[in-house]
Amino acid sequence: MSDFNCSPIPGFDPVIFHLFGPISLRWYALAYIAGLVLGAWVFHNILRNKNLWGLNGKKGTPPAPPTITEDLLFWCTLGVILGGRLGFVLLYRTEWIWQDPAAILRVWEGGMSFHGGAFGVLLAIIYISLSRKLSVLRMADAVAPAAPIGLFFGRLANFINGELYGRSWDGAWAMRFPCDANAAQPLRHPSQLYEAALEGLVLFIILRIAITRFHTLTRPAMTTGLFMLGYGVFRTMVEFVREPDAGLIFGLTRGMTYSVPMWLGGLALIIWAAKKPPVVK
Repeated sequence: MSDFNCSPIPGFDPVIFHLFGPISLRWYALAYIAGLVLGAWVFHNILRNKNLWGLNGKKGTPPAPPTITEDLLFWCTLGVILGGRLGFVLLYRTEWIWQDPAAILRVWEGGMSFHGGAFGVLLAIIYISLSRKLSVLRMADAVAPAAPIGLFFGRLANFINGELYGRSWDGAWAMRFPCDANAAQPLRHPSQLYEAALEGLVLFIILRIAITRFHTLTRPAMTTGLFMLGYGVFRTMVEFVREPDAGLIFGLTRGMTYSVPMWLGGLALIIWAAKKPPVVK
């Protein structure tokens, strides 16, 4: 599968404008910027809202002051970019390491891994928490409700790039990927849009309801567990109609293989958190 093609929308250029050489501003990059900035805004407001951290109408104490947002945004940005790219190489394109090492640096051609990016963000959260003597679990819970925003814009970017498309299908909203393919190529599921809807919008709503109606932020690790479970289940579902990124592992796509541990781990965190008393300071 090509890592970068072109937009399936007729006349839509994935490049906003060219700067020089291979450097240009693409919708792909803008989507990442939007996801990080809006995600930081949501995180900031979660820390500001003490009602989300309390029970029975009483205010609680967030794990950190809202001023920590800028530092966390910086380290999470590094985690998303470095983790996402290295994760893509290690999980999907290991042959690049010895066949074409320069390809690892050509990020403008597309190719990012959510699982790698998530691991990078986790390292950022751990670093910020330990260096400031904060609770890692409660900080992760504050970040989790913002994560679907980045997923939403990231999947839209995949769609604009004409990458990570679905399997052959001739349904009502089927599209041709890559978009510059001839008419003999099969129509396909726009699986990027399915993921944007499920991993982005639906998961964001689920987590928002969880922290506002069910006060899951008072139970450390539960909100993080809900995010992991929701993402893992939704990603596994979409993988049934998404063209595999690489070879199968025991009959499962790479996306399924890497997502199953996420939803199992998320379920374990939810059960563990449910058994603990609420933390209201």
